[in-house]
Amino acid sequence: QVQLVESGGGLAQPGGSLRLSCAASGFTFSRNGMSWARQAPGKGLEWVSGIDKDGSDTYYADSVKGRFTISRDNAKNTVYLQMNSLGPEDMALYYCAVGLRTLVSWGQGTQVTVSS
Repeated sequence: QVQLVESGGGLAQPGGSLRLSCAASGFTFSRNGMSWARQAPGKGLEWVSGIDKDGSDTYYADSVKGRFTISRDNAKNTVYLQMNSLGPEDMALYYCAVGLRTLVSWGQGTQVTVSS
């Protein structure tokens, strides 16, 4: 069964950085694109970023382009999201998911809070 465990969330200052990690198991990680999505309170799920099977192509929502970087380590079955220049608009529960634009499944999420 698919398991996705996000970690690395927490409190950041405006302009600060966090790196999220997602440990995957229960499927062939190297054969699947992966994504990050987020959900702010009272809002729908927003796709944030995606990466193809071998990491050769990455994709970003306009809202995070230039600030966030997605990467993966297939040997560790782990996908990362480096988040820089964080602002209040980035406050959300961040989910790791299997797939790119179509998200097949996702984990429990890790909370990102941005506050002065």
